[in-house]
Amino acid sequence: MAATQKLACFRLPPLPTIGEIIKLYNLRAEKQLSQNFLLDMRLTDKIVRQAGNLKDAHVCEVGPGPGGLTRSILKAGAADLLVVEKDMRFMPGLQLLSEAAPGRMRIAHGDILTHRLERGFPAHIAKTWDDVPPNLHIIGNLPFNVSTPLIIKWLEQMSNRTGSFMFGRTRLTLTFQKEVAERLTASTGSRQRSRLSVMAQYLCTVKSRFTIPGRAFVPKPSVDVGVVHFTPLAQPQIQQPFKLVEKIVKNAFQFRRKHCRRGLQMLFPESQRLELTEELLRSADVDPTLRPTEISISGFRALADAYSQLCKENQGLIDYEFREELKLKLQEKRQSGSNRKGLHLHTTIEENVIGNR
Repeated sequence: MAATQKLACFRLPPLPTIGEIIKLYNLRAEKQLSQNFLLDMRLTDKIVRQAGNLKDAHVCEVGPGPGGLTRSILKAGAADLLVVEKDMRFMPGLQLLSEAAPGRMRIAHGDILTHRLERGFPAHIAKTWDDVPPNLHIIGNLPFNVSTPLIIKWLEQMSNRTGSFMFGRTRLTLTFQKEVAERLTASTGSRQRSRLSVMAQYLCTVKSRFTIPGRAFVPKPSVDVGVVHFTPLAQPQIQQPFKLVEKIVKNAFQFRRKHCRRGLQMLFPESQRLELTEELLRSADVDPTLRPTEISISGFRALADAYSQLCKENQGLIDYEFREELKLKLQEKRQSGSNRKGLHLHTTIEENVIGNR
């Protein structure tokens, strides 16, 4: 009987269906915002279950749209749900949901890429980083156009323990385009292994939960969607600053089909490129003929540690960007070409003046 009463308190009063909400407020998914509505409550319930037990939890939902996933979060027993929505068209429907769950749902109008989530939850829910994760979750059916920059932003905050990770090892349950989901979870040596794989996996336990067929969304996207769960690691597998790790991984993967030496050498100025690349690979004990996809997390850890040491020994190296050096060379080349043209024109004019005399 007590269990039944507990479950009953999570039930929402009768509400219009999500389909009816969309018709009622004349909502359309905006293509330029990569919006796709998920109307099947069985699927939204299934996404929410991947987050774990939400009873009495604090939750942030990213981009709730018409509120399908929002209902599932409330039904799962979240005590405090903050939804962050950029599109004002969805506010009336979300307000309806808020009124149906008094005291349990807050609505913030804003862009999740810039929103200060650390201001949205009370300090008392925080746990130390080495402790169990806090009872705080981030859940979202992410628009395709923000999913990659958003997860990179959160990974950096995770590394720095800022944003929502000030509260501890906050867990995330998010949807991605299936191809991106596969990259996030790809193992060493697999075809999908990428920069995103390494950046996520050195900081988190990353698990692919299930795939949602594109036909389940309105409008139907051209791809399927993967649900991915992230739990930050108590000890990151690479103990170097996020930007340094990102720089190494980004350079390594820019020539993903070539030997890793090709991309890693772009970490260094042209005048020292061969010498320092050899020293980096030798210090890290990484085979220069490996493809980037074949380098394990431990290999990238060794590269990050070796590169950090080289930066200490070579002033200004940490700030070096080969694209900037390339840009300067092109500018000098254009300037040199312009000067040669000017000299040629000046000589021609002088010759014509002399000839006319």
